[in-house]
Amino acid sequence: MATKIDYYEVLGVERSASSSEISKAYRKLAIKYHPDSNPGDEEAVVRFKEAAEAYEILSDNDKRARYDQYGHAGVSGNPGAQFHDVEDIMEAFGDIFGGGIFGDIFGGRGRSGRRRVRKGADIQVRVTLDLEEAATGVKREIQVDRRVACATCNGSGAKPGSQPETCSRCGGAGQVVQQAGILRVQTTCPSCGGQGTIITDPCTDCRGNGFTSQRVTLDIAIPAGVDDGMRVRLQGEGQPSPDGGPPGDCYCLISIRKHKLFEREGDHLILKMPITYTQAALGSEIEVPTLSGPATLTIPKGSGSSEVFKMRGKGMPDPHGRGQGDLYVQTYIEVPKKLDTKQEELLRELAEIEHTNVNPHHKSFLETIKDYLFSSSDDGENKKTK
Repeated sequence: MATKIDYYEVLGVERSASSSEISKAYRKLAIKYHPDSNPGDEEAVVRFKEAAEAYEILSDNDKRARYDQYGHAGVSGNPGAQFHDVEDIMEAFGDIFGGGIFGDIFGGRGRSGRRRVRKGADIQVRVTLDLEEAATGVKREIQVDRRVACATCNGSGAKPGSQPETCSRCGGAGQVVQQAGILRVQTTCPSCGGQGTIITDPCTDCRGNGFTSQRVTLDIAIPAGVDDGMRVRLQGEGQPSPDGGPPGDCYCLISIRKHKLFEREGDHLILKMPITYTQAALGSEIEVPTLSGPATLTIPKGSGSSEVFKMRGKGMPDPHGRGQGDLYVQTYIEVPKKLDTKQEELLRELAEIEHTNVNPHHKSFLETIKDYLFSSSDDGENKKTK
């Protein structure tokens, strides 16, 4: 299998390039390598598809972030999968040319001469999960407001008994062409908005739109391991196309609630776990919480504060099915705020053995004053003797 070229190299931009710089670079390459401008040149077709694949990744913030971190492995199975031919590329990215494309190269009509239909708009909803739900995956019901064909006019937008009229400006093509030097600039017809028809007597229920709004309930299966900011797609569950094309998609934007114990870094979890001085000094086996239930962790003798222990496979699952993350337990020695009499005696004995200066046992205020007076008096006598 051939090695994939770096997407930034394909577009000829720096890795720090802005979105506008990426779009500008793609427009330039799309015009240069479009097959209609290079008839019979298979190399141009390859370059054209490479540019579209690179733009498809780098123009999407989520995909670009995964690509920057993991390279092609982070977007495997994703880029360019829908680009079966040049027409698919133009349908996907034609909008970056402002709706008007240069001549027949990027026209609103396909190479067959037919006016291409538009895909419906996408819908986005937010789904909030607990960390435990994200770890195991969950099924949810979501509600979205989606347009449906008007029952009164059957989606035509025209009042019952009337019909939409062919647009006189574009002749029903939905596009108008202007000559600009050696280039022919083809843009969406401003009169009909690309529909090819004009409604002179609109339906009173939908006001000529052909659609009415309806709230629908959708079932979504959220895979295990999803992270905050990820999106889950329901294909074909978006808005209907305005001109008979495929419907858009519904994207569920995932939010993860902050957990009271665990912090998350990718597929790994971090737990800050308190231990006692004796556990750290003598070693111990302690019970720590995990998302799958309690587990035993061995603390070696002589462990210090802020040491980190890895519990393999106790983190989050990878959302793409590539294994399980780890749980990192960071220990810290917790100093008790209150001691009973026996504990205090034992600690003082230990301090004597270690020759460690510690605060004396409680003295009364009067005892403190007497000590101070006697020490001051002794100092004065010593000075007189000298």
